[in-house]
Amino acid sequence: MALVSSSSPVFSVRRREAELVAPARPTPRELKLLSDIDDQEGLRMQIPVIMFYRNDPLLMEGRDPAMVIREAVAAALVFYYPFAGRLVEGPNRKLAVDCTGEGVVFTEADADVTVEDLGDAVAPPCPNLPELLFNVPGSDGILGCPLLLIQVTRLMCGGFIFAIRFNHTMCDGPGLVQFLNAVGEMARGGDVPSPLPGWQRDIFNARDPLDVTCMHHEYEEAYTGPPKNTGSKKMAQRPFFFGPKQIQALKGQLPPHLQGSTTFEVVTACLWKCRTSALALRPDETIRISFAINARGKHVVPLPSGFYGNAFVYPAQVSKAQSLCEGSLGFAVEMVKKVKAQMSEEYMRSVADFMVMKGRPLYKAEGTYIISDTTRVGFGEVDFGWGKPVHAGIAAGYYIYTFLVRFRNSTGEEGIVVPVRLPSQAMERFEGEIKKMIEEPIKDLSNVIKDA
Repeated sequence: MALVSSSSPVFSVRRREAELVAPARPTPRELKLLSDIDDQEGLRMQIPVIMFYRNDPLLMEGRDPAMVIREAVAAALVFYYPFAGRLVEGPNRKLAVDCTGEGVVFTEADADVTVEDLGDAVAPPCPNLPELLFNVPGSDGILGCPLLLIQVTRLMCGGFIFAIRFNHTMCDGPGLVQFLNAVGEMARGGDVPSPLPGWQRDIFNARDPLDVTCMHHEYEEAYTGPPKNTGSKKMAQRPFFFGPKQIQALKGQLPPHLQGSTTFEVVTACLWKCRTSALALRPDETIRISFAINARGKHVVPLPSGFYGNAFVYPAQVSKAQSLCEGSLGFAVEMVKKVKAQMSEEYMRSVADFMVMKGRPLYKAEGTYIISDTTRVGFGEVDFGWGKPVHAGIAAGYYIYTFLVRFRNSTGEEGIVVPVRLPSQAMERFEGEIKKMIEEPIKDLSNVIKDA
C-alpha cells in the first residue's frame, strides 16, 4: 500500500518568547508594489515549510543553530528587506510592501526527541507542525502582519528542525529557496548573497490596455447544484508515497503513445482520477485539473537575475466527472498534458490582465483540484552550515491543493510523498482507489521510467 505511516513519537517542545528579527543594518523605507501575478486572491495565504537536519560536529562544532540562523536571517534581510516590512492594500486592492524594517518573527525552541526517533513522521502533513512552527498570535494575517514566521527547534541528538511560514504573495517556492540560500550563505560566513536579490515585479503587471487573450478555466464557475455526497464533514489528512514500484505500475497501464509520459504527469493523473472517484461526484459535474507551471527555466518570460517574486500560473482543463472516473489512466494523462501545453508568455500576460479586469478573483474551489510539484524547487539543498537536510518540503496538506514533495522513506527508498486532505469517508474511498491503481499488473517497464 502506498500510504506512509504518519504516527509520530510523543515529545515535548519548550519554546522561548517569540521575537522580531530586523535587518542587521538600516534599510530603505519605501513602498514597493507587488505584481498582478503576486497579489491575486489565490495567493493570499500562508504556506509552511519544514526542514530536518542531523548533527554534524565536524562542520559546526559548538555552534548553536538557533543563534547562527537568527543572526544569518538578520544579515540576509539587509538585502531582502521587503520581507521585513508589512503588506498594505491600495486602490482596487492592489498589494504593496511598506518596507518598515520591523522584521520577521523568530522563535527558538528545544525538543526532547532525535531526528532518528521521528522516522517517517517527517513526511507531510507533519503531525507535530503546531509545535514545531508555533502560530504566534497576530502573525498569520495577510495585511499588516509579519511576512515570515521562523522557528528553530534544537533536538537531543544535536540536530535541529528549521520551520518557516511564508506569505505566498511575496514569493513562490523558488523565490523562498533563493532567500533561504542567502541565509545559508550568511550562516556559513558570507557577507553578500549570490545572486543579489532583484525586485522588478513590474514585469508581471497587467498591460495597458488590458487584453485577455486566453481561456482561463481555473477561474470559471463550475458546479452550482445541491451539496455533494462527500460523507462526513470531518476531514482526514494522510501522506501517500509513490516510489519506483508504484510509478512503474502506473506507467505500465499507459498505451504505447503515452509511454514517454513523465512521473509528474502520471502521478498527477492518478491523484486526480482517484480523488474524483472518492468524492462520489455527480456524473455530469464539471471538474477541472490545474497545476502550477513556473516560468523559470522555461524561457517563457525573461527573468532578471535574483528575481524572487511569483513567476507561475495555474492553467486548467475541464472534464465531466463520469468521463474521468470511467476513462482510463491514459485519458487523465492526456488531460494533464493539455494543461502543460497552455503555458506561454502570452498566457501569463493574459492572467495578469484577467486579474485586473475581473477584480483579482479566486480560482474556483468547487470541482477543482490543484497540484504543485515542489520536488525540484530546492528545499533539500538549503545548507545553514550543517549540511543538507534529511528531509525538506511543504509541511501541510490542503483540500483542493496538493503538493508533490521529494521524500526518502525509512527503508531508504526514494520517491514522492503527497499529503492529501479529504472528508474522512472520502479518504477511505481514495485509499482504496489508489490501492487498485498501483496494484494493476506491471508490464515490461524497462524503457518506461523517465524523470519528471
